[in-house]
Amino acid sequence: MFQPQLQLCKVTSALFISNARSACTDALIQQEAVTLCINVSKQQPFPAAPCVAVLRVPVYDDPNEDLYRYFDSCADLIQDEASKGGHTVVYCKNGRSRSAAICMAYLMKYRKLSLSDAFTKVRTSRSVVDPNSGFLAQLEKYEQELKKRQEEVNKVST
Repeated sequence: MFQPQLQLCKVTSALFISNARSACTDALIQQEAVTLCINVSKQQPFPAAPCVAVLRVPVYDDPNEDLYRYFDSCADLIQDEASKGGHTVVYCKNGRSRSAAICMAYLMKYRKLSLSDAFTKVRTSRSVVDPNSGFLAQLEKYEQELKKRQEEVNKVST
């Protein structure tokens, strides 16, 4: 059976995406100086590495799950960690759908990327990325929400 290579895929200098097996490999966590693990699953384990903050986002890879409500808080945590010089790994079982959606939300909010550009950036760093249809729809809604917020900011500053 084909064993995928264990790796944390770099999305930005402070953000990685991975599957659970790689994210729970202490050597990789230490190698990439990971300080925060966001586990986007109900049942996947956390790495045993000490000095790593952890957050569980308890959702299944199901198009009907509400991942949208976690986009802002996860993006804020990733940004906060990066501003302190830390590194975050976002992972789910296979590192394809849930974790990818969270990474895209971060790129949309803090890097001001469109959903299309965020998708391309995450897929470029991890080729198996393929968020389910429900999460893509939620990301489209989030993109519209971010545009509205920016319009409000622009109105206030003019």
